[in-house]
Amino acid sequence: MLQRFDERNRDILINIDGRLLPRDQAGISPFDSAVQGGDAVWEGLRVYDGRVFKLREHLARLRSSAKALAFAEIPSDEAIITEIRRTLEANRMRDGVHIRLTLTRGVKITSGMDPRLNQSGPTLIVLAEHKPPVYDKSGLRLITSSVRRFPPDCLDPNIHHANLIQSILAKIEANRAGADDALMLDRDGFLAETNATHVFLVEGGVVRTPTTRACPEGITRATVLELCREHGIPCEERDLSLTWAYRADEMFCTGTMGELAGIAELDGRPIGDGRAPGPMTRRLAELYAALTATGGERLVD
Repeated sequence: MLQRFDERNRDILINIDGRLLPRDQAGISPFDSAVQGGDAVWEGLRVYDGRVFKLREHLARLRSSAKALAFAEIPSDEAIITEIRRTLEANRMRDGVHIRLTLTRGVKITSGMDPRLNQSGPTLIVLAEHKPPVYDKSGLRLITSSVRRFPPDCLDPNIHHANLIQSILAKIEANRAGADDALMLDRDGFLAETNATHVFLVEGGVVRTPTTRACPEGITRATVLELCREHGIPCEERDLSLTWAYRADEMFCTGTMGELAGIAELDGRPIGDGRAPGPMTRRLAELYAALTATGGERLVD
């Protein structure tokens, strides 16, 4: 799965600390913490018909992660929303849009790891692009990565930080194998997530997903679990080994950038009958689409 350049994004304006700059002129300081050490937190947002879906939940996770990293300053929700709105309006965007929202610790007075060197900041980046859901809904192919997700005693996955080297290494393995993405395990060999999304299994009409012991608290993941509970679909969060995936009737992944996408194959083995999406995946995708069609906070008319 390789994203393609969208010509509509050639002349977009990117918001950096309230300054709207053409993409070829936008940049941050080499002394910024994101450059120095990946010291930043981020969120992916999706815009549907002028509304940002689950906006407050995403901002709460951004704030939680920044607090966990002891950022000295965190902009208010309203300040961030103002910049998101300005960015969408300046680019005349209202639908089929993905926003990468990044908050860094800010600019250092000299190169170094110590947060005490940060004496200005934070840096807020709002990158909005024309980008429909990126995954092929006809069925993804995964391989299991050799790269393990950290547990909380190494680096808590519930900090939604911008150091994505683990994911990048796993994605390299998937690319080399000719797969769409890589499934990642925790240190005990249980499923965590893919390099970019959360995963769900369906067996005997029950929807299961790994705990957040080794994966972030996903907004789309939580929404799918809410939909299951609201519509009487049995669901649970638990430790799941690869055996659970290999024998599943269906498997799908979730995320803001790709919504819900069925998985047809893992490690060369078909999931269920090898045809994706399966009936439960289709049902949940339809429920999710109905939710995004009406939900969210309106930012542009």
